[in-house]
Amino acid sequence: MANRQPIMLSAPDYRQACYLKSSPSLAQCPPDQGYEVAFAGRSNAGKSSALNALTESAKLARTSKTPGRTQMLNFFELDEYRRLVDLPGYGYAKVPEAMKKKWQHHLDEYLSARESLCGMVLLMDIRHPLKDFDLGLLQWADQCGLPTHVLLTKADKLKYGAAQKVLMNVRTQCNSMELVTVQCFSSLKKTGTSELIKQLNSWFCAPLPQQVIAGDETSSDEQTAESFDSGND
Repeated sequence: MANRQPIMLSAPDYRQACYLKSSPSLAQCPPDQGYEVAFAGRSNAGKSSALNALTESAKLARTSKTPGRTQMLNFFELDEYRRLVDLPGYGYAKVPEAMKKKWQHHLDEYLSARESLCGMVLLMDIRHPLKDFDLGLLQWADQCGLPTHVLLTKADKLKYGAAQKVLMNVRTQCNSMELVTVQCFSSLKKTGTSELIKQLNSWFCAPLPQQVIAGDETSSDEQTAESFDSGND
């Protein structure tokens, strides 16, 4: 059998993002194939606003904030093989400790075991960067070899010089982590979106292994066979 060459993917159109499903645990996530980029951050870091700016739609943020979904893994499909994932905002202020631990377990499980996860966007309020949980997540990602792009959100809240100073400080503190990149971002002023898209494209446009395509074809063949068999019963 001839060796199958990987499929080269073009840059996705982020405006085509659409809601796929919400999953309370890893076991209920969509099939683990293709590529996913997860968006993580504290509850007030501006994650929904960043997704709005990226996709040019307020619909996605409203979907993630629907009651019952705020602490789930929310999946948005870009195309057949690529997805954005809105992770639960950490720092849950008004929930019982037992519930926090449960959510944290499912979040840890997803980040540790999801094979299609090819990158993470970690959002931090530029006025309050690198809190303990942020640092812990960055260190974990570094140890696991997961590329991480830090968005210093709400950059419009600071003057340009002050924002650049924070940017340089954060880059310095992350300097030892080879797979971490950092940028300023403002959904209000629409600044930083192009830089974010460039980073996402570097992950999403990686060659797609042929076995992913082959796996889909196999599933399709199996479904066709099942339909044929049931028609002959």
